[in-house]
Amino acid sequence: MSRSIVKTANAPEAIGPYSQAVKLGNLLFISGQIPIAPITGKISGDVKEQTRQSLENLKAILLASGTSLANVLKTTVFLKNMEDFAVMNGIYQDYFPQEAPARSTVEVARIPRGALVEIEAIAAIDASK
Repeated sequence: MSRSIVKTANAPEAIGPYSQAVKLGNLLFISGQIPIAPITGKISGDVKEQTRQSLENLKAILLASGTSLANVLKTTVFLKNMEDFAVMNGIYQDYFPQEAPARSTVEVARIPRGALVEIEAIAAIDASK
């Protein structure tokens, strides 16, 4: 199976020794996306805005890989505060309105750059792309 690295300018660059995503066969493994705005390189807003930006970053990587949110199989959501679950969940549901992927959500002590949310995903892709 061929392994390839995915990189797009429409999502934030990796801030460490990792890739935005890795394709292997018909699977795409997307690194955790924090709410960095790709144009400014900054994080801003409350958990609602940060969840939206994290999902937009995830969506940009999916599109660069030739797939979409509809093909996401599993996500993991990391929250700074589980009290923000309902707000995050409301935004998340806007991105996955039907047949949502499997998901785990956990509260963590810290997220890079002081973010309130981070989201990673595994998606199916057309292996010929």
